[in-house]
Amino acid sequence: MSRPDEGEEREGPVINDRRRIDPETGQVREQAKQPAPEPAPAADDGAAADLKERLDERTADLQRLQAEYANYRKRVERDRVAVREQAVGSVLGELLPILDDIGRARDHDELTGAFKSVGESLESAVGKLGLVRFGDKGEPFDPTVHEALMHSYSAEVTEPTCVDILQPGYRIGERILRPARVAVAEPAEPEAATEGTETGDE
Repeated sequence: MSRPDEGEEREGPVINDRRRIDPETGQVREQAKQPAPEPAPAADDGAAADLKERLDERTADLQRLQAEYANYRKRVERDRVAVREQAVGSVLGELLPILDDIGRARDHDELTGAFKSVGESLESAVGKLGLVRFGDKGEPFDPTVHEALMHSYSAEVTEPTCVDILQPGYRIGERILRPARVAVAEPAEPEAATEGTETGDE
């Protein structure tokens, strides 16, 4: 039987010996060096610019959404406060006649005993809810918070002045529940003052 020549390819399985130690010499075999991976090619300048532009757009969108959400929260909080003030104002508005009765009783020294305790407790409670009483004798007349029920002229004033408080006003926050009803005096008319002077001269 003839042996195949060394130049001829052998048929059958090919076995590669990958043992680190040579069984014949007992020496450690040198490992074949793997080729170093080639560095990845640098990104194209156009692709990098496009990526940066898209990132800037997403950042701007996020900032816009954050601003819209902040404005939404402020609007909701403002509406919530307005609804609360309106509800509280409606309840307090129904109590104003009772507060007027308590005030008149105090002016006539009739706020005594248990009635005094109840009246003061009620005034304290509505004060905690933000109800503020206004309107004092001698303050300048302001048509935005005063309602003039009586009018006269006086030489003792230099501008329209509240000379008497017929009914106090009440507000809650910036909302006027009821204007103060007052008697207003204006400076004496020049003609009246002149006539008075002429009469005195005669």
